[in-house]
Amino acid sequence: MICVSLGRTRHSAMRQGHQQLAEQKAELVELRVDWLRKRPDIGSLLKDRPTPVVVTCRRPEDKGLWKGDEEQRRAVLREAIIAGAEYVDIEIDIAQSIPRYGKTKRIISYHNFDETPIELYDIYHKLAQGDPDIIKIVTMANAPSDNVRVLEMLRAADVPTVAFCMGEFGTISRILCGQRGAPFTYAGFSSEREMAPGQLTYAETRNLYRFNKITPQTKIFGVIGDPIAHSLSPLLHNTAFRKTGFDGVYLPLRIPADFLAETLDEFEKLDISGYSVTIPHKEEVLDFANVPDLQVDLIGAANTLFKRDGAWQATNTDFDAISETIANALSLDTNTKPQLTGKRVLILGAGGVARAAVAAMQQCGAVVVVTNRSKDRAKTLAQELDCLQIAWANRGSEMCDILINCTSVGMHPKVDESPYEQHWLRESMLVFDTVYTPENTMLLKHARQRDCTTATGLEMFVRQAARQFNLFTGLEAPVEYMMETLRRYLSAAR
Repeated sequence: MICVSLGRTRHSAMRQGHQQLAEQKAELVELRVDWLRKRPDIGSLLKDRPTPVVVTCRRPEDKGLWKGDEEQRRAVLREAIIAGAEYVDIEIDIAQSIPRYGKTKRIISYHNFDETPIELYDIYHKLAQGDPDIIKIVTMANAPSDNVRVLEMLRAADVPTVAFCMGEFGTISRILCGQRGAPFTYAGFSSEREMAPGQLTYAETRNLYRFNKITPQTKIFGVIGDPIAHSLSPLLHNTAFRKTGFDGVYLPLRIPADFLAETLDEFEKLDISGYSVTIPHKEEVLDFANVPDLQVDLIGAANTLFKRDGAWQATNTDFDAISETIANALSLDTNTKPQLTGKRVLILGAGGVARAAVAAMQQCGAVVVVTNRSKDRAKTLAQELDCLQIAWANRGSEMCDILINCTSVGMHPKVDESPYEQHWLRESMLVFDTVYTPENTMLLKHARQRDCTTATGLEMFVRQAARQFNLFTGLEAPVEYMMETLRRYLSAAR
């Protein structure tokens, strides 16, 4: 179940928002009455309420907006109990002063907006002494592994407990707490009114991550990187899971480079079945893999980890996705590698995608030239993969048949930039931009104006994700459905 937090400054707006949530099939709504400008009229808020409620009145030291004194706040909570609210949220330090009455259930809560304390079990046992129906422990995650400690504590709880982490690191515990035994999680009414750091919206929690469908049998996957909030992989994979009926959930997992090894080791306790890997981990993640495949050995970078027979396998689905995207642009069979013998390919960039592009084009027989703003990185890539290298300043004079942009130039929000001047483009060229936000980059706009053949990063992104989906699930990916889902999302986000 999802408890949707609702905060409004006026009683009429609070009631209206509550009704809207009921129409959206919300099962439980938290009324944050500390948000109200006037003293809460509990009777009017609870009369003819369209859903069960949690009444919460948070004081300033707990990041609430209550402006009255403490005795007035406690009186509001007592009033909610007398009025028959389904739940009332009570901090542990005042639990003894708010007596049990009627059928109202007591949520005895602890919030820490600074850290996830080491003594979680001591905090749990202290809350258990406050006569709770439900214990609530919410802490700030300062590292991804904090989620593991909270979820492990939750799994061991013998009193019904809601426990998760706040902040951008905390998404995984907000979604998986139900799988570990929490009776519900919390979500926000909308992204404009975030009740706590890192809080997801009701729509995201219910529709994208399908919190209410997650069971102990649900397979867990995620994308690891830093930053990760912009990633569209959760949309793509969760949509494909729903379309095919696969029992899985796919999460964004922000992991800073310094935390990678520690986090992946800790996440083993969560029984995660697979990862997509993005910047900056595509090379370092190989230290975690038990069995790298030939593509990974060739490229020296992985974008996928998946488990087979208890061992972590590493592969790079960018490799095939690049070849397939170019084959499609040239109207060739995408099930076989395009034959590019004698063709000259210029690759902009020297990161993980560039490495995959070099290897893929070499496999197709092309002569590959790389360039990058950082000359040293381009030189290292050229030496490791045995290709040619030119200076970034000379990229416009390089005569090529295929141009592949593997830099982030032109990516949202800097959509008016291009890594390659328009007058350098020739009609006979194929121009492939791996940037997919936006799909129609400035480079591709210029290429079409010069009558070049083009290939988009959106197609490549979907193709590499489709291959990951197959490795994760054993099922054929609904490629066209994934493509259309991504296009609709990007169109709506403009």
